[in-house]
Amino acid sequence: MDYQGVRCGSPVLVVGWNASMEQDSMQEVTILSGQVCHALADPTRLMILYAIAGESKRVGDIADELCIPQTTVSRHLKVLRDRYLVALERQGQEVHYSLADARLMEALELLRAMLRDRILAQSQAVQGDTGYMSAD
Repeated sequence: MDYQGVRCGSPVLVVGWNASMEQDSMQEVTILSGQVCHALADPTRLMILYAIAGESKRVGDIADELCIPQTTVSRHLKVLRDRYLVALERQGQEVHYSLADARLMEALELLRAMLRDRILAQSQAVQGDTGYMSAD
């Protein structure tokens, strides 16, 4: 079996990879990469997820909140729906969108915290390299 062009048994540099990884785990990683990561790779989709994190909303409400066209919101919601990250609920003639799993926001917040820490560390490294000292 091949994994992204690398024949099994060959050295593979994948975070968290070890030789005892089961085939089920490999399938999970493949799905995560192909489905979830793709859906989260667009900043507009991330903003949509944050917009519906607290409560379900209609396309028009999301569009108004984010100041983007409804057609753009609908297109991105389709991607999120197709990857089971967003659920829809019909309420009469209205369609409301919500998170399919609230844990998604916990994961996004963890990633944001990691990014903030890295930016802070890089900023401190640059300040140290230039001799600049903050007024703190």
